[in-house]
Amino acid sequence: MLKKLLPWQLRKYFEMPRRIRKHELQSTLWYMPGLYIIGSFIFVAITLYLDTVFELSSYVPEMFHTSAQPTRLLISALIGGILTLSAFTLNSLLVVLTTFSGQFSPRMLMNFVADRTTQHFIGIFHFSFVYVLVVFLFITSEENEYFVAIPGMTVFLAFVTVITFIFFMNHATSWMQVHNITTHMKEQSISIVRKTLRNDLEQFRCEEPNDLMEEEQKTETLITARESGYLQLIDFKSMINEAKKDHVIIKLHNKVGDYVLKGNRYFSYWGPGAERVNPDKYTSFIEVGYKETEIQDIKMGMTKLSEIGVKSLGNNDPQTTITVIHQMADLLLEVERDITFTPYLADQNNQVRVIMDAEDFSYYLYRGFGYLRHYAGDNYPIITEIIIALSMVAQSISEDRLDMVWDFAKNSTDHIPKQFIYELDRDYLLKKLYDLAVFTNHQQDYEPIKKRLLNIEKKHS
Repeated sequence: MLKKLLPWQLRKYFEMPRRIRKHELQSTLWYMPGLYIIGSFIFVAITLYLDTVFELSSYVPEMFHTSAQPTRLLISALIGGILTLSAFTLNSLLVVLTTFSGQFSPRMLMNFVADRTTQHFIGIFHFSFVYVLVVFLFITSEENEYFVAIPGMTVFLAFVTVITFIFFMNHATSWMQVHNITTHMKEQSISIVRKTLRNDLEQFRCEEPNDLMEEEQKTETLITARESGYLQLIDFKSMINEAKKDHVIIKLHNKVGDYVLKGNRYFSYWGPGAERVNPDKYTSFIEVGYKETEIQDIKMGMTKLSEIGVKSLGNNDPQTTITVIHQMADLLLEVERDITFTPYLADQNNQVRVIMDAEDFSYYLYRGFGYLRHYAGDNYPIITEIIIALSMVAQSISEDRLDMVWDFAKNSTDHIPKQFIYELDRDYLLKKLYDLAVFTNHQQDYEPIKKRLLNIEKKHS
């Protein structure tokens, strides 16, 4: 009943699963400052107690005493000063970030807001302002009191606010540097791989499916989506445990991050206990929302990173694109190391219980470099940088992935004969492509590409 009385903006947090609620709260601008505001009331109570109940002025030298009138003047001056400083800082920053978002990515502003350091700095501004405002209300009626804790704390907070302003501006200018942005995005995606996907999936993955209950699969039951939205989160552990109890196998027809429409295929199940299954139970393990989240969706992190590279290509900023390519290669290497590319999730008895709509390494390879390759077009220096990055990746991954890397690079050069290419661009591209061919053991496939590129000039002459 209480939830229904709350506004939608707050009620939606009570309706979210715990992990999504935690992620959403940490990404909002009001959550951390709200905690600081609550803390400011605690400090108000402490300082008022020290000065009005404990009478701290009786235990300190007179040089630290401040009468009521100077204290009110000090606090009233700082109320306007702190508010002005906070407003000026945030207003200037929003203007810069809005311009920056248009230049690189519309998600830049949200990423900056969700940064924990940003939220702590903004929280300090709000803490200081609320503290001096509330204290001012409590001391307006005092005439003959002497204060020690209140003016001391107020001066200290004014000093902290000024220092915070300096550090906040330094943090903002440092955060907005391209290499810091791309590194931060990459680290976020790596954190998803190491913490979320490893904990949620890797402990259940198995290479061989063993018993897939083929006979029961002929009568599998298909469940369709009840609402449209993005698949935000799947509770794989609970789904596996319940499938074990019901003696069934669950097959998911969509991946986390996919958009499904009402009535689309959702999941299906079969097995000896299929007749006793309650589909609503398994539907509750799949969270659908109005937007994508990165909790279990590594490809969204890749898309955000590649988006910066794509925007920088349009802004004639090749160095930013090159930085993105290098970070993407590092992220791709982390994906290859920590994710087992198998669709089967098994229980403790090694019996498959969930079959995912899984991706292989080539899928992540495309998500990482596909958009960059497409928007690079005939920008052959950028195509060459992608091949260089693939060469670095090829040196560090397992041999069974090398063919995928080579096929992606080979496909990236297929459109070149249709365009004019400078001789130096061609020679440098061929050199780096040959290095990749050596690392992937495709020297023989390199020769036809070389022959084709060398004939470009003849075709245009």
